[in-house]
Amino acid sequence: MNIRLGSPTRRRFLATSAAATAFTTLGGVCRPYISRANDRPLITHGVQSGDVSVDSGVVWARADRPSRMLVEVATTDSFKDIRSTTYIDALPESDYTAKLLVEGLPAAQDIFYRVRFQDLTSPTVIGEPQVGASAPRQATGVRSASSGRVTRPDKAGASMNRAGACVLTRRC
Repeated sequence: MNIRLGSPTRRRFLATSAAATAFTTLGGVCRPYISRANDRPLITHGVQSGDVSVDSGVVWARADRPSRMLVEVATTDSFKDIRSTTYIDALPESDYTAKLLVEGLPAAQDIFYRVRFQDLTSPTVIGEPQVGASAPRQATGVRSASSGRVTRPDKAGASMNRAGACVLTRRC
């Protein structure tokens, strides 16, 4: 009987198929599932915006650990037209809270911001994003997102909150 080593036989095919199926099935069951979900920084208190002026505003959030806050700003909720992307670190000195002054915003438009935190030790680990929005700012005044009151442009941004945000972020 002449059987060549390279020629497939039905018995060899069935044995190889059974071994491959068993290896795949048992390998999938025995192999531990590695999830990075617990490594992702979390936003603990939601995202907030405030101290809105004609062309700027402050965005802040708090993380559950030292991380980098990434902020994307757009004029549509689909974020197809991202106008700016900036970041600031949330460190223990600020109780893991990051405040960022976003400037150069278009007047009289809705502003949407997307915030997520990035792990400082492993930059590829990024938490789930949270989206917020601010009301349209008027060209003749500033509409506060929290109270709805309109402030004159010469008074916009003169509050202590804005000055405090500039000190915390060192971006002013």
